[in-house]
Amino acid sequence: MTIRSVRRTRRMLQVTGTGAVALMALSACSSPGSDSAASASSSSKPSGEVTVFAAASLKESFTALGRKFEKDHPGTKVTFSFGGSDTLAASITGGAPADVFAAAGPKTMKIVTDKGGTAGTPTTFVRNQLEIATLPGNPDKLASLKDLTKSGLKVVLCDKTVPCGAAAQKALTAGGVKLTPVSYEEDVKSALNKVVLKEADAALVYRTDVKAADGKVQGVDFPESAKAVNDYPIALLKNARNAEAAKAFIALVQSPEGQQVLTEAGFLKP
Repeated sequence: MTIRSVRRTRRMLQVTGTGAVALMALSACSSPGSDSAASASSSSKPSGEVTVFAAASLKESFTALGRKFEKDHPGTKVTFSFGGSDTLAASITGGAPADVFAAAGPKTMKIVTDKGGTAGTPTTFVRNQLEIATLPGNPDKLASLKDLTKSGLKVVLCDKTVPCGAAAQKALTAGGVKLTPVSYEEDVKSALNKVVLKEADAALVYRTDVKAADGKVQGVDFPESAKAVNDYPIALLKNARNAEAAKAFIALVQSPEGQQVLTEAGFLKP
């Protein structure tokens, strides 16, 4: 073999070796394992619509968290259904499509868990306490639960089947106060609205709702409210159509950012 032939052979071997290394690198990058990892990473990002059933008292804070969630996760949409927790629980057990349930009390969450409707154990994410809501300036000079029994005073309560109504009954019992309201309302927002519209002089509602009313009512604290603090549980629903986004929304609610929004709304930490 001539010297020229030897040099040519060496150059071919060098090129072939370099090509083999490059092919091996490309093969590693496009291996099935890599494709699966990329796919898994992509699928773990929340997308699509997530439907949240939540207690009426959560309307303002959850609406704000929903906007934040959509901003943080482009391509997502949070749809809310707010109302009395017992009504929402009945809708869920009746087959209404929902991904997340946030109730204003463990008793109404139990309606869903007893039917096997949740995926895992519900978690308490905030607590809430009652106040007397009256007209601005407190014209009837209300200072205690017993003041709600004043002659001619029109008082409304939440229905006994919803958490705010159950809490009101517990507080009244703790204070030894017997009260006949002019009406029982289906949820806390309806009870508060009676005062806002001057159809009632006072209502027993959550302090978060007094704060959300932004000056349309005035809140009056009373010591018996400490005997009727409600825990708020949240859960992923078993038949969630978008479990990935639902889990991400629940994580936001429980995150420091979410807790700050809820605390600023007047909720107590769990």
